[in-house]
Amino acid sequence: MKVTGICLITNQVPVLTAFYQKVLGVSAEGNDVHVELKTDGVGMAIFSTEGMEQMAPGSMQGAGHGCFTVNFKVDDVDAEYEKIKTMAVEIIKMPQTHPWGSRSFWFRDPDRNIVNFYSEADETR
Repeated sequence: MKVTGICLITNQVPVLTAFYQKVLGVSAEGNDVHVELKTDGVGMAIFSTEGMEQMAPGSMQGAGHGCFTVNFKVDDVDAEYEKIKTMAVEIIKMPQTHPWGSRSFWFRDPDRNIVNFYSEADETR
């Protein structure tokens, strides 16, 4: 089995798309219902709640938003932090080197999901 991607379900596809395009510096293809972000590695999509309901009626009953942590491996956590802190985003964990050696910081997307930018132990500053 192989994980091939993540799809964030939202009531605000254009807002989440603009956020991730700016934060990740990537392009997106799609519309107000479904968008694919052009990232390296695992695929990332954003899909509307309404679109999900049309595909599978009842599938969104009881579903919430803001319940995910989306992890992105970056080359330089501190440089990314300097970029992100200039944006109107909520930083929830400042850059920190963990006892196991990796370095990360966390912030929230417009749906309140946690975005984790990290570098692995052998790549931290």
